Amino acid sequence: MWVKLCCLLLYFLALFVLARVFEAVAWYESGFLATQLVDPVALSFRKLRTILECRGLGHSGLPEKKDVRELVEKSGDLMEGELYSALKEEEASESVSSTNFSGEMHFYELVEDTKDGIWLVQVIANDRSPLVGKVHWEKMVKKVSRFGIRTGTFNCSSDPRYCRRRGWLKSTLIMSVPQTSTSKGKVMLKEYNGRRIEVEHIFKWITAHAASRIKTIYNWEHLKEEWNKSDQYRVKIYLFADLDQPPAFFSALSVKFTGRVEFIFVNVENWDNKSSMAEIGVYKTPSYILRTPEGIYRYGNNTGEFISLRAMDSFLRSLQPEVNDLFVLSLVLVNLMAWMDLFITQGATIKRFVVLISTLGTYNSLLIISWLPVLGFLQLPYLDSFYEYSLKLFRYSNTTTLASWVRADWMFYSSHPALFLSTYLGHGLLIDYFEKKRRRNNNTDEVNANNLEWLSSLWDWYTSYLFHPIASFQHFPFDSDWDEDPDLFLERLAFPDLWLHPLIPTDYIKNLPMWRFKCLGVHSDEETFQDSESDSDSENKEVFSSEKEVSEDEDLNAFHREGEPGVEPCLRANKYCHHEPYDGKARSYGSSSIAGDMEPDWSAWPAEMLHCTECVVCLENFADGCLLMGLPCGHVFHQNCIVMWLAGGRHCCPVCRWASYKAKQPYTHPPPLASETPS
Repeated sequence: MWVKLCCLLLYFLALFVLARVFEAVAWYESGFLATQLVDPVALSFRKLRTILECRGLGHSGLPEKKDVRELVEKSGDLMEGELYSALKEEEASESVSSTNFSGEMHFYELVEDTKDGIWLVQVIANDRSPLVGKVHWEKMVKKVSRFGIRTGTFNCSSDPRYCRRRGWLKSTLIMSVPQTSTSKGKVMLKEYNGRRIEVEHIFKWITAHAASRIKTIYNWEHLKEEWNKSDQYRVKIYLFADLDQPPAFFSALSVKFTGRVEFIFVNVENWDNKSSMAEIGVYKTPSYILRTPEGIYRYGNNTGEFISLRAMDSFLRSLQPEVNDLFVLSLVLVNLMAWMDLFITQGATIKRFVVLISTLGTYNSLLIISWLPVLGFLQLPYLDSFYEYSLKLFRYSNTTTLASWVRADWMFYSSHPALFLSTYLGHGLLIDYFEKKRRRNNNTDEVNANNLEWLSSLWDWYTSYLFHPIASFQHFPFDSDWDEDPDLFLERLAFPDLWLHPLIPTDYIKNLPMWRFKCLGVHSDEETFQDSESDSDSENKEVFSSEKEVSEDEDLNAFHREGEPGVEPCLRANKYCHHEPYDGKARSYGSSSIAGDMEPDWSAWPAEMLHCTECVVCLENFADGCLLMGLPCGHVFHQNCIVMWLAGGRHCCPVCRWASYKAKQPYTHPPPLASETPS
């Protein structure tokens, strides 16, 4: 997880540097920066009208360019970044969707139950034509959608009873606005009663009702009283301007931040002495002043602080966020971090997506589970002080210059999603390249694995760990002193069908002891020994790869076939050694009755292994240089014979039936008696 987190932080750093590069390129080509002020006198009438429409100020009665320019100057300073965004928004002819209500419950759920938004609904009476035509309605939808106002159409033919109860007997326009200044308050519905059915007049009616919710101050005494008053609102934003009513984006934000931020409009149009505002730190108009318990902040002086709905919405969300805002931010960050697993994981393509889906499910589940106690703690009354200190930290950190750069970059990349996705993909491909190069240097085999091989290994892992998870992690400890295995007994009680068909992984076989059988007095050259060792190792790999082809119903006699390659290669050495015939004192089993001149070298045997010279699987004597393998019970066999026995599903000793993966008290050879003489 930490690797993915570091990769995500590195990606954000790359985005920050890339944004600065774009700013430098724009400055080199055009000679101005996004924060540079624009003189409205140098702009054309079309550009000035575009700025007014983005700010939400009516200009239908202003035919002269001078009047339009003065209205732009009265609403706030214009920056190059705002002008560029407004022109791009006007050129983009994206169709905005409008909701079609199916009935009363649908209308109530979206309109009347929405406490933090404005709705404009066109009601079409039964057997009547709509009040606003299709062309004008599309213009109206596009115009009001800039300010977060949602639109819809309610046809009374779908629910005539509800229309009669509401009194909608003719086609009309309905506007829903929160009635109170508290969060999640009541919603009031207002009906349009104007005679002129034009887009500009309807928009003026909407902005007038939205502006009525904003507290308006007309004189200095009222302003001074409001400035020094302390109430439930910790954050207040003042607009000092010479306007009849605040811009539409300012009114729309007052609805969106109901209960969090108080919006106050100070109308200085009829003030005789505007110098009195200097007592509270306001030296010019228009000005957007944010007042917090920590002091005042002049909006518009830092990067990205434009006079627009989107810019101010991002600014206020960072200062006074809701719990839902923090949850959405954490959700986006967690998913971006989880998608890094697609590039960090190496190997087959299917493996990458399986790991990605698993990571997405795990991270999102953990995120939701971790948010549940947080929501519970925030509702406790004695955590109000903690909540206030957290908001204070947000206000301190998000009024810095670095925070303004981050907000500007967020608005830039969110308005260019293709650039954001392409840079994320390029960053992921770079991570994939370096990770693949690192693993190849470490000689990791999973880099070259194909889809079929990985699916096969995944199925083996699933079947093994699903039925026998305990035995899978159990390695062979030779120094263990416990003789019972209650976990295996309880596991088999839980799965009775597996009594005769255990699915135990064979990874423990590699931990079993192996050594060479040697005879005293026999010397084989080093090259022959190395050749036999390499042949045995290659044959051992072949046995492991063919372990799925060995069925459980094979009989022990399958190993008696002589001359078959890969079964008993050490018989070709033609060098056998035997110990003395059984006299009742030898500590061995399976010993041959044929006397010989050569004695086995027991010093090369592990101390816990029983002495013998014959493999009970193939019923052949051990030859000099033959590779042997011992089981936890102490019995010894040819390495190839016992590997094929265990790989066939018989995870027990062929002699005593002790579990081959379970430790046993090691066998200790008693010291020889003094009366015994070596033969």
